Amino acid sequence: MYRRDLITAEIQKLTQVLARIMGLKLEGKLTEADRLFEETMESGFQLPKEILENEDLSVFENWLVASNLPPEKLDSLSEFLYYELGISQERNQTVVPKLNFVYQYLSDEHKIVHLVNLHRQKTIQQYLR
Repeated sequence: MYRRDLITAEIQKLTQVLARIMGLKLEGKLTEADRLFEETMESGFQLPKEILENEDLSVFENWLVASNLPPEKLDSLSEFLYYELGISQERNQTVVPKLNFVYQYLSDEHKIVHLVNLHRQKTIQQYLR
């Protein structure tokens, strides 16, 4: 129960950070939004920028498996990655395969499938072509 409460509190904090990042983007403060995103990836998910931006998907896959993040946190990671889409074609090409892998990992390893994630998987298929 205590672990679940800690995870819930952490997810709520990450949700607030995501809302802040989205607000900064809407205000046109893209540099500040990028900085906060990178800080959150590093501190909230222990996901270094180098791994996220590495073109070799196996580097990300290895990190994800080794990170042993709980499913709730993986779902939160998928939210962050999903809202990175649309910034640029280059960014889409970097993020989409990793996001797709997170969805697949949630489904295969944790047997978790959300209707929202299913819809998002279909949406991101356009970026994979």
